[in-house]
Amino acid sequence: MNTNLVQSETVDAIALLTLNHPEKRNALSRAMLSALRDQLARLAALRGVRVVVLRAAGPVFSSGHDLRELSGTSGDDAASLFALCTEVMEAIRHLPQPVIAQVQGLATAAGCQLVATCDLVVAAEEAAFATPGVKIGLFCTTPGVALVRAVPAKKALEMLLTGAPVSAREAERLGLVNRVVPRDKLEAETMELARQIAAASGPTVALGKHAFYEQMPLECSAAYAVAQPIMTGNAQTHDAQEGMRAFLEKRPPQWER
Repeated sequence: MNTNLVQSETVDAIALLTLNHPEKRNALSRAMLSALRDQLARLAALRGVRVVVLRAAGPVFSSGHDLRELSGTSGDDAASLFALCTEVMEAIRHLPQPVIAQVQGLATAAGCQLVATCDLVVAAEEAAFATPGVKIGLFCTTPGVALVRAVPAKKALEMLLTGAPVSAREAERLGLVNRVVPRDKLEAETMELARQIAAASGPTVALGKHAFYEQMPLECSAAYAVAQPIMTGNAQTHDAQEGMRAFLEKRPPQWER
């Protein structure tokens, strides 16, 4: 694992992952993606971590794939790189802990895909988002998978067809971003959101995240068919029973873990 490219620390049950290659605009190179994949796999097994914050060093969140790795490459090499990127995006979606993107600057192409894949997003007012691959003849097809699941289809296609950047405020209006805050409050606001989530039962949040994504693409009746047995099982867990008793007894709950 290259711990220099993706640095990790834990504060109050919140894991902070930092993309740390600012001189390359935190490009999602093969090495960066591998390091991020390995860090996510490590965190998935840690019960003491309840939330993950994904952030980046320097002025740019991520410029997307390193084009030097794609220019002149073979089809097999390109396929393995895109497969690795998909593996990372799916690892975020399947991670038990919610992942909050803390976006301080520009996120483009696969960098925008990374933001759209995260469960929640807090962005600085200066942040911007774009899928500009069409401008260099490489349509952002895989970034579009995450993008169209975060913003309305017509706006997603406009971003993909034009490559034009979207401001943080516009991204918030579209649903790509949850909160837009002044740059000097970005870290504090992100951590406050993370602490609110971390205060809940870890197993309950993990179950809820999994169920949310499982039912989301389904028609309403099919979604209820998935959600109802999950909620039934959830109601029988230690933390749910403890939480209900604590509410009725007007005291803070004591989670199992």
